[in-house]
Amino acid sequence: MTAVLDTLVAVRRTAMDLLARREHGRVELTRKLRQRGAPDELIDTALDRLTEEGLLSESRYLESFVSYRARSGYGPMRIREELGQRGLQRPDIELALRESGIDWQEQLTDTWRRKFSGHLPIDARERAKQGRFLAYRGYSMEMINRLFSGRSLDD
Repeated sequence: MTAVLDTLVAVRRTAMDLLARREHGRVELTRKLRQRGAPDELIDTALDRLTEEGLLSESRYLESFVSYRARSGYGPMRIREELGQRGLQRPDIELALRESGIDWQEQLTDTWRRKFSGHLPIDARERAKQGRFLAYRGYSMEMINRLFSGRSLDD
């Protein structure tokens, strides 16, 4: 049974407990607090205060999320989509992807090597299979074609 979050202190404490586990975006944190029964006006007040205090930061959340998903083998297109679904603003997402310092072609190559042991496709069927997997992971067809042809992004 979950306790009712009917005071500002209770809402703030729950929000801080969630933030202690990992970074959250404001939209995600709002949804979780609502699920726990907190009224919107208390959520807004608590989250505004946490933001002012630097405990809730969209930019930290974006940086953390991009880094985590990239380490898990996901590409920029998939990460962009997931962040959009979490209610983050497109310009903020684009900035986080640009500033992440991640070499996406290198990430793609690493993901491909782990999945396919570095074996280039030998026929159209295998090429389609590998391409589908990498596209699903969030890499562009341009990047995938460069990988398969042995070209770098600079070529």
